[in-house]
Amino acid sequence: MRKVVVTGGAGFIGSAVVRLLVGELDVEVVTVDALTYAANPASLAPVAEHPHHRFLHADIRDGRTMAALMETERPDAVMHLAAESHVDRSIDGPAEFIDTNIVGTYQLLEAARAYWSGLSGDAAEAFRFHHVSTDEVFGSLGPEGAFSETTPYAPSSPYSASKAASDHLVRAWHRTYGLPVVITNCSNNYGPCQFPEKLIPLMILNALEGKPLPVYGTGTNVRDWLYVKDHARALWTVLTRGRVGEVYTIGGSAERTNIEVVHAVCDLLDEVVPAAGTRRRDLIEFVTDRPGHDARYAMDTAKIETELGWRPEETFETGLAKTVAWYLANTDWWQSIRSGRYAGQRLGLGSTAAS
Repeated sequence: MRKVVVTGGAGFIGSAVVRLLVGELDVEVVTVDALTYAANPASLAPVAEHPHHRFLHADIRDGRTMAALMETERPDAVMHLAAESHVDRSIDGPAEFIDTNIVGTYQLLEAARAYWSGLSGDAAEAFRFHHVSTDEVFGSLGPEGAFSETTPYAPSSPYSASKAASDHLVRAWHRTYGLPVVITNCSNNYGPCQFPEKLIPLMILNALEGKPLPVYGTGTNVRDWLYVKDHARALWTVLTRGRVGEVYTIGGSAERTNIEVVHAVCDLLDEVVPAAGTRRRDLIEFVTDRPGHDARYAMDTAKIETELGWRPEETFETGLAKTVAWYLANTDWWQSIRSGRYAGQRLGLGSTAAS
C-alpha cells in the first residue's frame, strides 16, 4: 500500500484529494495542515476515523517538523497543496503569501530532499514530490489561445507571484539535486467544502441569504472551471503515471465569464429553492474591479489527456448542480464560517498596510 503525505489536506482541494485517496483508492494518507482560517477539519469527516488516515497539525514553514515527519512516516510521495490561495487577501496582505508559499515550499523541499537522499533502490526510484500550482502564474490571456506547459510566467498578483516562485523552486530542486518531482497547474476549482470567499460559494450563500451578489467590474473576466473531484483524480493520475520533471496543465474545458457563472448559480437556486416573488439575479451588484484583475484564463489539457488518459467527468452544469446540492445539504459546515471567520465582506481593495 502506498503512503502519501498531503500538505494542506484540510483545505478545499487538499481535502478532496484526501477523501479520494483514503475513501476510494485505499491509499494510506498523512494529512498535514496548519489549520489557518480557510482550513476546516470537518472537510475530512468522511475519512477522519479511517485506519489509513492520520492527521498532523503542523506548519510547512517548520523545517524541523517537516524533516521529522518524513523520517517518521517514510512516505512514498508528497502531494504539496498547502498554500495561501486567495488573490484578494494577497492584495490586502502579501506577507503571509510570501512566507507560506515560498519559504514553506523551500522548507518542505529540503525535508523531502534529505529523506529521499537516504533512500535506495526501488524506494528511491519510486519516490515523488508533487507540487500543485495554479494557472494564475501565467498571467492574463487575450480573447484567443490557452495556457500550456510551455507558457511563459507573467504573474499579476502577490498570490500568483508567490506560486510562480514556488514552482521555480521545485524545478530548481529537480535540476540541481535530482529530486524526482512533478508539477501541475490547474484552472479555477469549485465544488464541496470550498471556503466562501471564492466566487461560486460566495454567490450561493449570499443568494440563499438574500444578500447582494457582488460582481467585479462588468463581469466579463473569463475563467476555466474545474470540478474539484475531477482535479483530485487528475492529481493522482499525474503522481502515479506522470513523467519525472514534467509539468501538466489541468482544466475543465468550461470557460465562462464571471457574470455567466453568477447567472447560472442564480437560475439553479431559483429552480431548486425558489424565493417567493423575486429572482436571485436581481441581487447582482457590479462593484469596483479587483486591482490587476486578469482578463481571461484557459487551459490546454492535451498533454494530460493524450499521455495519461485523464479527462474531466463533470461538465460545468453537472458540477454546479452537485455543488449547490452540497451547500444546501451541509448548512452546518458553512454557517459557522459565515457567523465567525468570514461573513462575505469585500476583500482585495489593497487598503491594508504591510506588516
